[in-house]
Amino acid sequence: QVQLVESGGGLVQAGGSLRLSCAASGRTLSIYSMGWFRQAPGKEREPVADITWGGGFTHYAGSVKGRFTISRDNAKNTVYLQQNSLKPEDTAVYYCALAPRATTGYTYWGQGTQVTVSS
Repeated sequence: QVQLVESGGGLVQAGGSLRLSCAASGRTLSIYSMGWFRQAPGKEREPVADITWGGGFTHYAGSVKGRFTISRDNAKNTVYLQQNSLKPEDTAVYYCALAPRATTGYTYWGQGTQVTVSS
C-alpha cells in the first residue's frame, strides 16, 4: 500500500510564503506523476500543480502560476510546493496525490494540510 504524508501547512499573512512537502512510501512504489490539489470551504477540490516523475514536466493552475513552484526529489520520493506571495484566496486544505502510471490517474491521496492566509 502507498502512503502519502503531507507537512508544511500553517497560518501566514498575505504576501508571505509556505513550503508544503509530501513524502510517498510503499513496498511497491511506482510514480508517474504527483500533484497538489486544494479545497476551500464550500468549494470543490481543484488542481493546483503537478509534475511528472521522469521528465519533471510541470503544470500549474492559472491562479497560482508565477507564485507557486512544484518540485520533486526522486531519491526521497517527495514532492514540494513552494508557495510565495500568498493571498487570502489561497486558503484551503491542500492535498497531494500520486499517479502510479500514466493510465491510472491519481490513485493515492494524502490526508491534507491546512493553509490559512490572513489579510
